[in-house]
Amino acid sequence: MTVRIGAVSYLNSKPLIEGLADAQPEFELVLDYPSRLADDLARGDLDVALVPSIACLQNPDYEVISDACVASCGPVLSVKLFSRVPVSQIRTLALDQGSRTSVTLIQILLAERFDLRPELMPLPLDCTAADCPADALLMIGDRAIHSPPEDFAETWDLGEEWMNGTGLPFVFAMWVAHRETALPGVEEAFSAARDSGVANLEAIARREAPQLGISPATTIDYLTQNLYYRLGERERLGLTKFYELAVQYGLAPEGVDLVFRNCATT
Repeated sequence: MTVRIGAVSYLNSKPLIEGLADAQPEFELVLDYPSRLADDLARGDLDVALVPSIACLQNPDYEVISDACVASCGPVLSVKLFSRVPVSQIRTLALDQGSRTSVTLIQILLAERFDLRPELMPLPLDCTAADCPADALLMIGDRAIHSPPEDFAETWDLGEEWMNGTGLPFVFAMWVAHRETALPGVEEAFSAARDSGVANLEAIARREAPQLGISPATTIDYLTQNLYYRLGERERLGLTKFYELAVQYGLAPEGVDLVFRNCATT
């Protein structure tokens, strides 16, 4: 039986999929943008996927099936708000179409900090900052690491802003499946891939840097200092806080219980 696994195509997911494609012959690994993976999982085109955390908070049929995740406890580097005006004066906001969690997070941060609810517009994946007239732009992934060649009035790192406001880590992506989906061997394979990736972060960074046009020093710092990959008790608290705020601002439905299958609690 083929197990269709969807993973994020960005640098930040590489430590979670190290050797995963070769772990078992029945694994079929698909790489794509986070938002597309969420859609594919919802349609049943994937059996399990590394999806934006908001997807799990918006769908009561999902459960988290691994303690491997993409998280930050401070600056994340790859999720940024670039604003052409002081952030308190943003009226139009362009949102990276590759993201869902970060789209929710920036709306929460702006509402919490300035009671702002700007007009939203898409920032297509093939568009640059120069193509977009919005007051501010949310960018994620590898193109957020490459800051646009423009002088901005303010730049926010969303991982840093969340930590400053809540004192909690932020979980950007998790391995998720529909509840009761049989996934023999998958949880163990995800843990093994994560452990292998974490043990080889510097080698992964050096391997990926030339393809991204980013210096090895930056990729090494990003994978070793800005991110970590284990979902424990404080990460659950961060997810709970994120969900509460998303519900408060009408960005997630009430009554969704986070379910964790075979996940560590410490």
